[in-house]
Amino acid sequence: MKRSTKVTTVIILFFIIITVVVVGRTMIGNHFKKKFSKRPPPGIIVKTVEQREFQNKIETFGTAIPIKVQSYNIEKYEILEPIQFNKKVEAGDVIVKLKNRNIIAPFEGVIGKRNFSDDIKVSESSLVINLEDASTLFVDVDIPEVFSSNVNKGLRVDIKFSGNKDKSFEGIVESLASRINTDTRSLAARIKLDNSNLEILPGALLEVTIKYNERNSLGIPDTSVILEGNKVYIYRVDDKNIANKTEIQIGNRSQGYLEVKSGLKQGDVVVAEGLKKVRPFGKIKPLKDGVKQNKGDWKKKAKSNNTETKKSKFDWIKKLNIFKKSESQKKEEKNK
Repeated sequence: MKRSTKVTTVIILFFIIITVVVVGRTMIGNHFKKKFSKRPPPGIIVKTVEQREFQNKIETFGTAIPIKVQSYNIEKYEILEPIQFNKKVEAGDVIVKLKNRNIIAPFEGVIGKRNFSDDIKVSESSLVINLEDASTLFVDVDIPEVFSSNVNKGLRVDIKFSGNKDKSFEGIVESLASRINTDTRSLAARIKLDNSNLEILPGALLEVTIKYNERNSLGIPDTSVILEGNKVYIYRVDDKNIANKTEIQIGNRSQGYLEVKSGLKQGDVVVAEGLKKVRPFGKIKPLKDGVKQNKGDWKKKAKSNNTETKKSKFDWIKKLNIFKKSESQKKEEKNK
């Protein structure tokens, strides 16, 4: 009887110990999990959905043509004074003085020279002078047939000069052909460009972008979207700073923004950058207009003050008056 009681007691103690260990480990684990698993929500850059300008574009190339050109074939032996090439002249100015006549500029422009080919004997005794008015330029381009119905007279055009791609010039569609070219399957169009500062030289290669179907639509940064197959998603942030994954329909892209056709409304807040830090239905800390999150004080290192003077180990002696002379002693020394 006593033996069985001891065995029972040992078994009970064994289970009590196991229970205490399990409960203790669970409580300790929950404590540390509760203490260390809580992390502050990540700081995420967000943007407000607003109306922006969007348009469809047709991109092509063309050559700059001056609005007026006049050529003169001159015999060299007739020239009385050297011709000043690349000089701007006004209408009525003398371009060239010849033996029997003078060539007068019929319009304002720049004097240029164009030689004949070296294999032509007449080039040895003759030269050709051009008077070009490049204050206004024309650019003739071919519009693919599929876009012909979208191009109309008066459309705005962005033009870039191949020699200066950092600057953009503005022009308009000045005229259109009346029929499609059957050889190239394209529609000829002429673009007019103001060049009053003569920044673009005639004959220059120009990059032409014709804009059509201009409109105002909702826009979001192109860094906001998540592509999954044929579907497009974004993270929309609600009033409680919870990021909700939302499907949207997008249109054209313009200057780093995507047109939103459906799925959002004006005033909505979406995640603009840092998509890898966001989880569906997760809480975030919104940072608007690209403001970076401030670092915590625990990351800041205290900087020593360079202007602070170092203490000497003999400063305590200076505080004593044992080395200071009295006023009477100072007077006696002066009298001596």
